[in-house]
Amino acid sequence: MPMMMAPPPNMFPGYHTPGAVPNLMLAQDKINRELFVGNTPAGTSEMLLREFLNGAMRRTNLVAANATPVIQCRVSAKFAFIECATVDDANKALNLNGIPFMGMSLKLSRPSKYVGPHFPAKTWQELTGQPLPPNCAPVNAAEEKVNRELFIGNTTPEMTEQMLTDFLGKAMEQVGLTTSPGNPITSCRVSGKFAFVELRSKEETANALNLNNIPYLGAMLRVGRPSKYAGPHTSHGNWEDILAKYMSGELKLPSQGGPSAAPPVQNPTKVVVLKNMLTKEDLAEDQEYEEILEDTKEECSQFGLLKNIEIPRSGPGESMIFLEYVSADDASKAVKGLQGRTFDGKKVEATFYDEEKFADKDYSV
Repeated sequence: MPMMMAPPPNMFPGYHTPGAVPNLMLAQDKINRELFVGNTPAGTSEMLLREFLNGAMRRTNLVAANATPVIQCRVSAKFAFIECATVDDANKALNLNGIPFMGMSLKLSRPSKYVGPHFPAKTWQELTGQPLPPNCAPVNAAEEKVNRELFIGNTTPEMTEQMLTDFLGKAMEQVGLTTSPGNPITSCRVSGKFAFVELRSKEETANALNLNNIPYLGAMLRVGRPSKYAGPHTSHGNWEDILAKYMSGELKLPSQGGPSAAPPVQNPTKVVVLKNMLTKEDLAEDQEYEEILEDTKEECSQFGLLKNIEIPRSGPGESMIFLEYVSADDASKAVKGLQGRTFDGKKVEATFYDEEKFADKDYSV
């Protein structure tokens, strides 16, 4: 009797690779056990931060005296991610929010990928009754800084921090986007194909969103909120809109009650499709494709909690960008913020997409 062979994955509809669902569950469990640690000082080592947080949780009886709740730590320039042994440990670690560390006040929160329930927690000061040291930057100062920061995408290698600071600052002064004399940009950090700028006030930060799609050194700069921004959505136009209104003497910013460049949207869903942004050639190289995915995630997370991104490289929906948000409200913000933008000289089309078709990986628009 011939041996029966299992069909290859995806050959027949309804056939699933064994272990696929458990793997997804494991990935979600890992996200539920992770925390974002912001406001870390320069020179922070992974071992030092991990042991410091473990010791703090033991001293305050959040865990047993012999427990090791924080099992892994990944440190970047000004933030880190920690992985806890259990979801319960992660929930308890949220009470470390505001803990003083090397002259800074650490900000502990859920990462952007987290979609679980809200867990109430205290700050470190509420937990211990200890005041914040006078030389320590408070957590709310770090949050206030995020409200004054903007993400600048599509930069090129020749663009330096000083060049971007001068160019964007002068552009804002030229069309009246500043609220007081002088360059409103106080700092700039360049990293590969993107940068972050910090402005001196929240009002000027909101006004600077109107620089989106401003041409510079042969590139169209993308200007938006960083992924860590958790404030309200700010209506804004694009550079070409603002410049045209300025030249006609009719400049009135959307953030000041002027009309938004985005048209009203109907029948919102949690999924958004972006057209007229990419070409097949843009997605040909694997490295370039991964960079586009990362840039898209960074840019589009400013509108809300982004659950999934799909960019088909062939077949139905080829070169289109599909964004799945946690809520239809976040998706509506994305449509309003992206519709009509100019990308590489082309007008972007942002519309809602059927949730069931997206779940079935049907990208036929």
